Amino acid sequence: MLIDFQVDFLLPGGFGERLGNDTSMLQKAVDPTQKVLAAARAAGMFIIHTREGHRPDLADVTPLKAGGSTIGSNGPNGRILVRGEVGHDFIPELRPLEDGSEVIIDKPGKGAFFQTDLELVLKNIGIDTLIVCGVTTEVCVHSTVREANDRGIRCVVLKDCTASYNATFHEVGIEMISAQGGIFGEVSDCKAVIEGLAPFKRKSEGIKTF
Repeated sequence: MLIDFQVDFLLPGGFGERLGNDTSMLQKAVDPTQKVLAAARAAGMFIIHTREGHRPDLADVTPLKAGGSTIGSNGPNGRILVRGEVGHDFIPELRPLEDGSEVIIDKPGKGAFFQTDLELVLKNIGIDTLIVCGVTTEVCVHSTVREANDRGIRCVVLKDCTASYNATFHEVGIEMISAQGGIFGEVSDCKAVIEGLAPFKRKSEGIKTF
């Protein structure tokens, strides 16, 4: 699962920068995630991408979240965090395949399960474990992992495939996931996952394993 690798979070001019953050901090997760994504595709894994954003009329933005009026305001990539705008879309390096074989979950909140059909998708496919990459570690990644944990879904969070605008928040967020014997999940990294997937590399196209 790739969480919120969107223009508005990772590139200048979007939501992240409007809040005073250095977007380059999130770029650290892009290259390792590209490598994991390539390995997952080669192994025929089921891949899910999430995007945080809202209806153009902002009817799904709670008053609490709307505070500050950043959401829906105009930016260099269109209206910030509004579905259909350039800023809401994925960064070029981590876009879903164009053949529609990878699931896109559009979410209005921080967690990927809130007001989405993610749980139904996982149940129908028979998935009980998620390998998690994404941004930011302490917000959307943590929210999703906690939601998954409460639903009995195991999460393996990749430390080098997640990132925060704040390095301390990232480190503490990762530590919290695996604390107390894995209270929210497990922590791994890009190298371990790629090595683990290598034996499952598809010998031919068109073969999908879950």
